[in-house]
Amino acid sequence: MSTRHWAIVGAGMAGITAARTLWKAGHRVTVFEKSAGASGRMATRQSDHGSFDHGAQFFTVRDSRFATALGQVPGTLDHHRAWSVAGVRVLDALGRKIEVTASPDYRWVGTPGMNHLVRHWAQPLLTAGHLKLHARVEELAHEASAPQPWRLTVAGQAWPQAFDGVILALPAPQATQLLDASTAHMPMPQSRADLDRVQLQPCWAAMLAFPQASQAQVKQWGPHWNAAQSTHHRISWLARESSKPLRGATERWTVHANPEWSREHLADDPERVLVKLSQAFAQLTGIRTRPYWAQAHLWRYALTTQALGAPFTWDEALQLGTCGDWHLGHRVEDAFLSGLTLAESVC
Repeated sequence: MSTRHWAIVGAGMAGITAARTLWKAGHRVTVFEKSAGASGRMATRQSDHGSFDHGAQFFTVRDSRFATALGQVPGTLDHHRAWSVAGVRVLDALGRKIEVTASPDYRWVGTPGMNHLVRHWAQPLLTAGHLKLHARVEELAHEASAPQPWRLTVAGQAWPQAFDGVILALPAPQATQLLDASTAHMPMPQSRADLDRVQLQPCWAAMLAFPQASQAQVKQWGPHWNAAQSTHHRISWLARESSKPLRGATERWTVHANPEWSREHLADDPERVLVKLSQAFAQLTGIRTRPYWAQAHLWRYALTTQALGAPFTWDEALQLGTCGDWHLGHRVEDAFLSGLTLAESVC
C-alpha cells in the first residue's frame, strides 16, 4: 500500500499508538490534540504539594502485544513501575467494614506520573512536528474527487494541508459530535449509527492534599490501606498517591465519585462537588482534618458501560476510522489494542 498522510484526532493512548504504528510503517501522520499534552485520561495534575493521577489510576497487562510494547519501545521501562498495593473494598459508609480483594493481574502505573507513559511514546512525534497541541478539530470536510480528499478546520482556521485519511481517537460522544458538525461537508460513515449504542458514564474526581500532616500523624489518623473500592453512595474509588512509586511522600489522595452520583451532579459547581466528596472521604478514611489544597475535575466520558464490541470502526470508501478504549471496554490496554489493530489494518 502506498504511503499516505493521516490526520489523527486525539492524543490519548489509542491515538498515539495508532500514530506510532502508522509512522513506523512509513506513513505520514499529523496528530491533533486540543489539550496541552498527550495523555487523555492517563492524566496527571501537578500541584505545589505533589502530583495526582486524577484519571486512570493504573493499568494491567494481559495481551502479549501490549507487553511487547512496554518491554521493547526504547526508554519505556523508565516510565512505568509496578504498584505494589493491596486492594480492599470498603463495605460501609464509615469505613469500618473492609475486605481484601485479590487480583490475578499486576497493577502498573506510569512514572513519575500516569501521563508520562503516553507522553514518552508521543515525544518522537512531538519532536518531529507531527503532534499539534492546543489544536481542537472543529470540522471535517471530504471532497471525493480530490487527490487528498480530507480537509480539517482547526481552532477556527482551515488547516493548510489535506489528508488521505482520518482517524478519530476520541470518546464515542465526541466522535459523533464532530461527525454531526461536519454533515454539510462530508457523507456519514456507515458506522455512525453504531456509535450511538456506546454508553459512557461520567466521573467527578477530587484531589486532596494534606502537606500539614507529619508521617507520624498519617499513621495515627490515616487508614491502613492505600487503595480501595467503595460501596459509598458518592465514592467508588480512593487512592493514596504517595503509595505509588516515585510520587513523593506528602499525604495526597485521589477520590473518584461513582457514575450514578457523578451523573446526578454533572452540572454542579466544582466547589460544591469538593465539599460533598470531602465529606464522604472523611467518613470513609477517618481523615477529618480539612485538606490544605483541593481541586475537582469532571471526566465527562470516563467509564464504558456499553462497549462497541469491535476493536475499531473503518469506512473503506471514506478512509475514515475510529479507535479508543470504548470499542472494547475501559482499560488502558483496550485503548492500546484499539489503536494498534486499526493502524495495522490500514498499513
